[in-house]
Amino acid sequence: MFDPQTLKYDANGLLPVIAQCAETHEVLMLAWMNAEAVTETLRSRSVTYWSRSRQSFWVKGATSGHRQTLVDLRYDCDQDCLLAIVMQEGPACHTNRRSCFYTSVIMGDTRELSQPIV
Repeated sequence: MFDPQTLKYDANGLLPVIAQCAETHEVLMLAWMNAEAVTETLRSRSVTYWSRSRQSFWVKGATSGHRQTLVDLRYDCDQDCLLAIVMQEGPACHTNRRSCFYTSVIMGDTRELSQPIV
């Protein structure tokens, strides 16, 4: 049985989590989890993050309705980063875009790749 305590957390007890769309494989966002958030995510299948700014748990979509339902949770070879493969309802980004990674930097120039979902 998997034990979230076996993961390698930083000095603040956190590790980064990349959320990826199960259907399109698009990288949606990066957030943080502690061991309790990992446990709750696995238990409920509703992706639960740790908000560093609010210092509290954050169930993705609880307020906005843009929920993430866990399909698979994977950890990397160093056990210090997670990949949450999710079913995303609506936009993942707080800017109302599908992904938080909507700005490209090529040869020093930036380009916005997507507009907010209306």
